[in-house]
Amino acid sequence: MPILDLRPADQCRYDLVSLGEVMLRLDPGEGRVRTARTFRAWEGGGEYNVARGLRRCFGLRTAIVTAFADNEVGRLLEDLILQGGVDPSFIRWMAYDGLGRSVRNGLNFTERGFGVRGAVGTSDRGHTAASQLRADDVDWDHLFGDLGVRWLHTGGIYAALSETTPETIEAAMVAARRHGTIISYDLNYRPSLWKAVGGQARAQEVNRRLARYVDVMIGNEEDFTASLGFEVPDTDASLSELEVTNFQRMIDEVTKEFDNFRVVATTLRTVRSATVNDWGAIAWAAGGFVEATHRPGLEIMDRVGGGDSFASGLIYGLLAQHDLATAVEYGAAHGALAMTTPGDTSMANRKEVEALMRGAGARVQR
Repeated sequence: MPILDLRPADQCRYDLVSLGEVMLRLDPGEGRVRTARTFRAWEGGGEYNVARGLRRCFGLRTAIVTAFADNEVGRLLEDLILQGGVDPSFIRWMAYDGLGRSVRNGLNFTERGFGVRGAVGTSDRGHTAASQLRADDVDWDHLFGDLGVRWLHTGGIYAALSETTPETIEAAMVAARRHGTIISYDLNYRPSLWKAVGGQARAQEVNRRLARYVDVMIGNEEDFTASLGFEVPDTDASLSELEVTNFQRMIDEVTKEFDNFRVVATTLRTVRSATVNDWGAIAWAAGGFVEATHRPGLEIMDRVGGGDSFASGLIYGLLAQHDLATAVEYGAAHGALAMTTPGDTSMANRKEVEALMRGAGARVQR
């Protein structure tokens, strides 16, 4: 039997719609933000990256629900989204006052790190348009009902942006569930985002409420502890049997309380240095636990977006109705490839992902 009860593709305009903020990432390349004189511009955001990966790597039909201030930066973001192939029809454009007192577009300055110097991100996203998107700004029944969406993806980053974003997410989830759309949620706990709006206590209050609507929950051990209040025993092991066993025990507890979860998945990462990580993944469904291929000593160019690319690969596998073991292999391989290129979003294609899943090496292709 299929893991999820999916709506037929021919009855839906979209395979997946993401709800979240898209920021302009300003990347100093190999240098530091504090000494940079030039930056390369990318678009990125935890929820958006999943929609883009599914479109560009796996060829699915995706859209983004978000909002921008209507100025040149917003139009640059729109242009980048168009290049990524994600449908921008559900962008809400908000009037710009010329200074950004009331509404603006988010910026994210991120340096990649190297060796013993870890990656550093500095967000500048206060009073953004996306954080002010309200539940009644979108006709959710038209989107999920009239047009049809097979899968909704959102997460804890967007939930943390303002007092109103959780209500916006909940409205989307309620409508999605009413129309038979599968819902995935990436807990993606970021202490800096929750700090000004109630900290970890508020994070747990919000995420525990939204978790009741979720079919596919994604997050690492820290996410489940900070966002949902479940403890995993601490260990210094690296992708060992002990680490996996601890996660399995925690998921047993999580799924007792949240019996609506159909799939729970996480990446497993041990940071050896900013440019060398051990990388793997584990997932649970009613049939039990599965592990992806363990990739020790994975060399990394830019780790940002690796988890989002894992999510998009996993979702592709589930939408294609592969078994869970295959779906988690898609996720782990896609995440690994995404971290070999700069920027938040994947530059891989499905052929490359499937070759890596089969064990292909890095020999030159001519």
